Amino acid sequence: MKQIAVHLAEGFEEIEAITIIDVLRRAEFKVITVSVSGKKQVTGSHHITVFADQLFEETDYSLFDMLVLPGGMPGAKNLNGHKGLRQQIETFNGKKKPLAAICAAPFVFGNMGILKQKEAVCYPGYESYLAGATIKTTPVAVSGNIITARGVGAALKFALKITEFLDSKEKAEKLGKAMLVE
Repeated sequence: MKQIAVHLAEGFEEIEAITIIDVLRRAEFKVITVSVSGKKQVTGSHHITVFADQLFEETDYSLFDMLVLPGGMPGAKNLNGHKGLRQQIETFNGKKKPLAAICAAPFVFGNMGILKQKEAVCYPGYESYLAGATIKTTPVAVSGNIITARGVGAALKFALKITEFLDSKEKAEKLGKAMLVE
């Protein structure tokens, strides 16, 4: 079973994070929420508090097949400022392991220089942070080992694209149909 780490930082976008977690668990992936905030209780940008499964400091990244970054502000900024997470992203990218980010969070990848010569999308206004990327306007973009999405409205499509990427188009379509995603 593929394992996915969804990272939560203070100020994360709740719809993006919860949608991703929910859809990927429906797709039968093992999804672990990881707090980069030093405590399991993490509050989103709209004052909804969730409890992460574990702290970054207690996470064994060798167990994961993919890293996911929800957006939101200041959540994406807090993800970007976490040196340990950035090191894990760098390690995953070096091994061409899948990375995914939605909304403002693709700017983390852009700031790290890993979007060069890749297609990417982000929340409108953050394009200048995607250094070296070819900016698209589609809801979701897949380029090599990196999946990006524009924002809240693309959260379902983003999670289904991750499902397709890690499993199959058929599984993603079946799940989308069951969830009435058009």
